[in-house]
Amino acid sequence: MNGIEFHAVSKRYGVAADAPLVVDHVSFAVPRGTLTTILGPSGCGKTTTLRLIAGLESPSGGRILIDGQDVTTLGPAERNVSLVFQSYALFPHMNVVANVSYGLRMSGLAAAEARTRARAMLDTVGLSGLDERMPSELSGGQQQRVALARALALEPAVLLFDEPLSNLDARLRRSMREEIRALQQRLKLTVAYVTHDQSEALAVSDQIIVMNRGVIAQAGSPAELYEAPASEFVAGFMGEAMLFDGECDGGGCTRLGPLALDAAPALAAGKVKVAVRPEAWAIAPASQAGLPARLLKRTYLGSIMEYTFATTLGEIFVISPEVREPLALGAPVSLGLTGHGVSVVPA
Repeated sequence: MNGIEFHAVSKRYGVAADAPLVVDHVSFAVPRGTLTTILGPSGCGKTTTLRLIAGLESPSGGRILIDGQDVTTLGPAERNVSLVFQSYALFPHMNVVANVSYGLRMSGLAAAEARTRARAMLDTVGLSGLDERMPSELSGGQQQRVALARALALEPAVLLFDEPLSNLDARLRRSMREEIRALQQRLKLTVAYVTHDQSEALAVSDQIIVMNRGVIAQAGSPAELYEAPASEFVAGFMGEAMLFDGECDGGGCTRLGPLALDAAPALAAGKVKVAVRPEAWAIAPASQAGLPARLLKRTYLGSIMEYTFATTLGEIFVISPEVREPLALGAPVSLGLTGHGVSVVPA
């Protein structure tokens, strides 16, 4: 059984029949015990989709199922879902254990049992011993864990995350996403997770749904979306891929300037787009082979070098792990392509 199902779900704001659709006949499924990330740029419909799952918005059309039950017309309290907000939404006048047990108390559980279950959830998220702290006495990561414990205490059928890590610094964000993923797998939670951060989506997901202008541009595993994007939009959005004009011969070969690439046999002859990620370029001494290039800019980042080269294809951004002997500005080189990080999509 799927934990979440959308069947041709639409949402428009406004009563007019021609009001624009924010979510446009979207269908997808989140298998029970898995984590699906809904990813996309601002305004693509991902947060509205999450609010439709939560019951905070009513669909204009279609059906929504949770654990096989049609919840299309049910309110948030009737759906057995919990939502972890971007802002944590903790009660500032309540201590940690009171925040976590609040939902349990509101559902009719006795105070003593609610506190016992709240403490168990705090242990689960690594906050044992912080019961009496106030939210203002906690770090951002600790506040996020309290919000997570509060959501888990209700034992929801579906757990929803709305940009949960956007208020944290980079190192803490990486740590928290690992903790969320580990907790989801250990407790076999059904999770829908909204973010605009591609690396976050790749790190935590069983499935990624990329949305654009209210529709699903592509859905699949992290590896499928990164290595085999189905469109120019997905190729450009997943990672830092640069898009170039290429020419496909219809027989499985594409030309990108002087470079020959393997292409999907299904692509017809003609113009195509070639998406190349910064790590896919191979830098070699200047020669007759490859794409001639000249170094314009370089940046040392400790573990990698970032280079920008001038070429006949335009400026190309390249990431290189070779940091011991960086290239000199103005140096001529030849650029080639490795197999990983290159995709050919219809133009």
